[in-house]
Amino acid sequence: MTEVLAKLVGHWIARRSNPVPQALAAVAGRRPATVITGGSRGIGLALTRQFAAAGQDVVMIARSQDVLDAEALAMRDIAGARVLTLALDITRDDAADAIESFLQSQGSYLDVLVNNAAIGLGGAFDSHAPAAIDQLIAINIGALTRLTRHALPAMKARGRGGIINIASLGGYVPGPQQAAYYASKAYVTSLTEAIAEECTGTGVRISVVAPGPVETGFHAAIDANHALYLKLIPVMSPERVARAAYSGFMLGRTVVRPGLVVPLVAAAVRVLPHGLTVPIVRRLLEQRKPGSRR
Repeated sequence: MTEVLAKLVGHWIARRSNPVPQALAAVAGRRPATVITGGSRGIGLALTRQFAAAGQDVVMIARSQDVLDAEALAMRDIAGARVLTLALDITRDDAADAIESFLQSQGSYLDVLVNNAAIGLGGAFDSHAPAAIDQLIAINIGALTRLTRHALPAMKARGRGGIINIASLGGYVPGPQQAAYYASKAYVTSLTEAIAEECTGTGVRISVVAPGPVETGFHAAIDANHALYLKLIPVMSPERVARAAYSGFMLGRTVVRPGLVVPLVAAAVRVLPHGLTVPIVRRLLEQRKPGSRR
C-alpha cells in the first residue's frame, strides 16, 4: 500500500514541476543515485539498505574506505541496485564537487541527498575544547548546509529529486549537557522546514527526520549510556527509523517523527514553556554512573 501511495504522490509532485529541458539533457543517459553521508553505520547504513532494497543506486559516504567496502560487500546480493562507496571528509570545502565528480565517473547524478553524518558532545558546554565544538559545527551544520545548497538548484531545474536531513527530537528544546548537539539539530530542523516551503511546486521533496534515541554507538561515544532519557524514552533501532524516514519521504511528508512516543514528546516540549522543560531535560541528559539514583 505504501509503495502505491508513494507512486501516486510522486506523480502528483512531478505534475506540479516545470523542468528545464537543458537540465534534463545534462543527465540524459545517467542513472539517478541516492547519496548518503555517514552511510557506513547506524541510521545511514540502514537507509542505504532501504534505498538499495527499493532498487535504487546508492552512494555511501564515510571517512573509512575499508568500513565502506565491507558494508557494500554485505549488500552485493540486493537485486536491481548498485551500492557504491566514496571515502570523503564532508567538511572539506570541495566536498560537493568531489561528490559530483565521483557521480559523473560512475555514470550517475545526484537524485536524492541524505545528510545523515553527525557527531555529538556530552557534558557541560565549557568542558569541551574549542576544536571539538568547531568540528561538531563543521559536520552537523556546515557540511549539511553546503551539500544542500549545492544540490538544490539542479534538482529544481530538473523538477525532481529530494533531500532528507536527519535531525533529532533534541532539536525541539535546548539540551543542557548536550548543548551544542541539540542546538545543531535545531538548526537542521528549522533550515529543512524552511527549504521545504521554498521548494513547494518545484517537484523536489524535502524531509527532516527527528527520531528520539537510536540504538547506535552515539550514546557511548558521548559517555551518555546511563543517562536517564535512555530509560524513559523508547530506544529505536536504526532500521525502524530508516523505514519511517524512507516511507515518510516517499509520501511527501516534510517532518517525519518515527514511532508513537516521539511525536507526543515533540508536541509537549513545543507547547510547554522552556522554564519548565529545560531543567527537566538537564536532569534527563546528565551523565550518570551505572547504578546512580541521583
